[in-house]
Amino acid sequence: MKAMILAAGKGTRVRPITYTTPKPMIPILQKPVMEFLLELLKQHGFTEIMVNVSHLAHEIENYFRDGQRFGVQIAYSFEGRIVDGELVGEAVGSAGGMRRIQDFHPFFDDTFIVLCGDALIDLDLTKAVEWHRKKGAIATVVMKSVPHEQVSSYGVVVTDADGRIKTFQEKPAVEEALSTDINTGIYIFEPEIFNYIPSGVEYDIGGQLFPKLVEMGAPFYGISMDFQWVDIGKVPDYWQAIRDVLLGNVKNVQIPGHEVAPGIYTGLNVAVNWDKVNIQGPVYIGAMTRIEDGATIIGPSMIGPSCRICSNATVDNSIIFDYSRLGAGVRLVDKLVFGRYCVDKTGAAIDVQAAALDWLITDTRKTELATPPDEHRVIAELLSNGK
Repeated sequence: MKAMILAAGKGTRVRPITYTTPKPMIPILQKPVMEFLLELLKQHGFTEIMVNVSHLAHEIENYFRDGQRFGVQIAYSFEGRIVDGELVGEAVGSAGGMRRIQDFHPFFDDTFIVLCGDALIDLDLTKAVEWHRKKGAIATVVMKSVPHEQVSSYGVVVTDADGRIKTFQEKPAVEEALSTDINTGIYIFEPEIFNYIPSGVEYDIGGQLFPKLVEMGAPFYGISMDFQWVDIGKVPDYWQAIRDVLLGNVKNVQIPGHEVAPGIYTGLNVAVNWDKVNIQGPVYIGAMTRIEDGATIIGPSMIGPSCRICSNATVDNSIIFDYSRLGAGVRLVDKLVFGRYCVDKTGAAIDVQAAALDWLITDTRKTELATPPDEHRVIAELLSNGK
């Protein structure tokens, strides 16, 4: 069976991570989120998979290649062009990406699934397809019910008693919401859907194709299913996803490494004197990371591989990406460190290099470390005191 993963977006709401990492490659404890989707698709017999790529396309293609090591076949549709020797992404919209593949050569010749490449799910795809076919639908949206007070964060889907979609509401006010069923970005289509998608133009599934199907009275349905759906649409979502994994709340994601103490997991060759640090799980520490004496790590926290947490530094409820060096006495609470950026859990970011704070947070691969200017020493003292 055939499927498509939507992977061409720029992921602007997950910056600064997506400056260098496309959304489908964002790691969930070192494993790209798209890899979990491939595993789910394979489990349900979807082994021929198209992926549209654009922003940082090479990152996705170089990792997944043709899919052999994942037990599937993968092909890529690049959306963009070369300008002055550089690849420039030019995404054509989610529906436009589907149409581009079909126009190249008809690939989707039977019922197929389309997934957004930035969510962790454990959906019973087989059951969803069976329901779709039983209804005789040309398109089906897989929905999930959320508490009424949360509807304003999502696209709401309104159906009749038979499941036929009547209308959509984009992030409605709680008092105006006509349903608690939301669009999860998981779709089932028949090849006839291409009769509704124009060629050669940018075209969106949710914003253009779906309203057109409703207007024309097409057999368009929504099925509400009970499944785990961890969306990584924004930095706070990613933050929560890592927390949920470490707390054991995400069923299809296992914490990697070895559990060296209750709730404390490490990769290979982590350098730490366990009797000289304070580590309270759940915590994951990546391979070849050094934790110096006097450091404190309070979970849920993740520290990536090849990091260095210097003496008396504190990491509390934080996510530290690969090759990060936290200076002596630094105190990070509710922070995400990614390269030269320090991000709080609301998504507000500080470029530590531009702010001349790279003596606090820098790359472990730097051989010469910056020293704090006199006027910044007070900042170090405040951080170390947790103020």
